[in-house]
Amino acid sequence: MVPLSETMATFYHALLLDLSMTAYLAVIPVLGFIFWLFSGWKSVNIKWISIYNLVLLVLFSIISIVNFNIYREWGTKVNAKAFGFAFSSPGEAAASGASSPILLSLSILAFLIIAGYFLQKRLMPKTLTFEKSPIWLKALITVLLIVFNFTFIRGGIKGSPITQSMAYFSEEQLLNHAAVNTEWNLIRSILSEKMTRKNPYVYLDAKKADQLIQDLYTTEKDSTTSILTTNRPNVVMVIIESFTADLTQTLGNETGITPHFDSLMNKGVLFSNLYASGSRTDKGIIASLAGFPTLAAGSIVRYPEKMQKLPAISQSLAKNGYHTSFYYGGESEFDNYKAFILSHDYKKLIDKNNFKGNAPKSFWGQYDEAVFDRQLQELNTEKQPFYSTLLTLTNHEPYTLPGKSKFGNANNVEQFKSTAYYTDSCINAYLNNAKKQPWYKNTLFVFIADHGHILPKQIHDISTPGRYHVPLLFFGEVIKKEFRGKKYNNVGSQVDIAATLLAQLNIPSKEFNWSKNLLNPYTKPFAYFSWDNGMGFIDNEQCVTFDNVGKMTLFNSNDKDKEGTEKRLDLAKAYLQKVYQQFIAL
Repeated sequence: MVPLSETMATFYHALLLDLSMTAYLAVIPVLGFIFWLFSGWKSVNIKWISIYNLVLLVLFSIISIVNFNIYREWGTKVNAKAFGFAFSSPGEAAASGASSPILLSLSILAFLIIAGYFLQKRLMPKTLTFEKSPIWLKALITVLLIVFNFTFIRGGIKGSPITQSMAYFSEEQLLNHAAVNTEWNLIRSILSEKMTRKNPYVYLDAKKADQLIQDLYTTEKDSTTSILTTNRPNVVMVIIESFTADLTQTLGNETGITPHFDSLMNKGVLFSNLYASGSRTDKGIIASLAGFPTLAAGSIVRYPEKMQKLPAISQSLAKNGYHTSFYYGGESEFDNYKAFILSHDYKKLIDKNNFKGNAPKSFWGQYDEAVFDRQLQELNTEKQPFYSTLLTLTNHEPYTLPGKSKFGNANNVEQFKSTAYYTDSCINAYLNNAKKQPWYKNTLFVFIADHGHILPKQIHDISTPGRYHVPLLFFGEVIKKEFRGKKYNNVGSQVDIAATLLAQLNIPSKEFNWSKNLLNPYTKPFAYFSWDNGMGFIDNEQCVTFDNVGKMTLFNSNDKDKEGTEKRLDLAKAYLQKVYQQFIAL
């Protein structure tokens, strides 16, 4: 329970950023006032300032309401990514927000606008009058106005200009985020998105960072445990929307949500301590298919010219005779998925635009059942060996279903569990039908979540490792019998799928420099993950997460181990620093 005094302190610590944003907005009125001051006019109509204020009032009220719901879903304040999402894919943005409390949001929006309007009417004069005064006094007033406004914009007269971290004051991240001015943060985010030539995450000397990362990836032997009966199986990779480990009984102690997948985990090869690289689908796709980690506040999908330079599993397999395909029930142009798919040797792309008929659809597109059926149908005529990727979407807000909800519709938790149960049933039906096909016995199925989720347990903050814990499962009759039901408990990451899979196929993976072979007994166990402005590092002994804005440790699974904490913080910093430097160089 957060003390009331600490909650109230949020308003005090928010002042600097609030005043800075106010000073930015005051630039135009201040310049107008200076002009009038020297114009010689005795009276000036300032009705346009009222209009200016009302436009900002409506705009900022809308941004505030959007921020409430963005924060609830994503765990971060509204930023450039959210606005880019809204403008590039307004329909999908509306679907994402469909689970928000619409009536409450509209009520608060109406209150903000109406209250602001009445304050405006009461406090703002319609005209300004000027008395005759000497030029030196006008000049002095002008200088003072400019100096004061610039000082507020800068955040004071301290050595460094204002940053978000000036609002951070609490160990409770919700309070820190509340203290950061929403509009200031949004503008800063938009400007930062354009900074692709400067690394914002330089924490360590370059040589030290290089050495730390090199030591992480150096193994005593380049070896692998061979779990397959052949090195040229068909490969089907299923990336499951929001399929957090917490949904399962095996990893999350939740009964009845994913009964079929829990059964599969006891029949395949399970990597039980696997962590998603980020918290959104765009980052999960790049990590899983290209072995490239997340960039904290940035996302490489926003830069197709850089993204296309990444290696991908599909490219490696295509070079080795595999026939490649990608299936998705939604719009493949969303978040530049299509740009990645088509630039990485996927020869066939099926998305919602390729489906016809009157089958039930969600706002996002086709339900998972239809996509699995389509892939199965077309794989029956595909030349072998093939590599096919399927990205599900039904387990995405607003959590709608083609039929009855298993757990109800009273709240987001029930809806989320119901869509997860539905996807689980689709996977079961898909595999049961696949077993009847001649290619099934020579096929390796790889199941991985795109990212974790705060639901269904609602206990994992964006900065805690549980938010990123996801299942990775290798399944199929192509797995040697002695490995079926085997669990590997060492910590690993989504980015490790590339090196692990390619090693089983005896295909080189050196270009995937961030990916390590989880089936090499000599591989060091660890995972890195990040969110908008923070990062974490976890290994078999400890997990530490760090906020890049507040410059503080947010989570530490063993805060008594000071040396271990510093070591893992340095590894997290070196990792993000090196990843971002590679992003710039692409």
